[in-house]
Amino acid sequence: MTVTIYHNPQCSNSRRALEVIRQSGIEPVIVEYLKTPLTADQLGALVARMGVPVHTLVRFKEAAAAEAGIDAASPDAALLAAMAKFPVLINRPIVVTDKGAGLCRPGDLVKNL
Repeated sequence: MTVTIYHNPQCSNSRRALEVIRQSGIEPVIVEYLKTPLTADQLGALVARMGVPVHTLVRFKEAAAAEAGIDAASPDAALLAAMAKFPVLINRPIVVTDKGAGLCRPGDLVKNL
């Protein structure tokens, strides 16, 4: 099984999800999205795969949200562009497996994938 984790090593939920994945015997592809930002198109594809509204992946409490001029009422295209420009706005961790994709907050939710 191929597993990809969009990971922020500073986040306890992200670290926990990575730990759970590795405990299951899988070494995932790790994308440190703060170092390697996703494009708006890549984020859109990820959201579509997850089957969730775009706003569920945005960390609106981050200062970058105000800097980007977005809020929960902003259109999807603006939210995707803001997350591409300011990757700190992406909620994490996002895990993608052959079975599906999801936001794993708390990290133990990765067991569902």
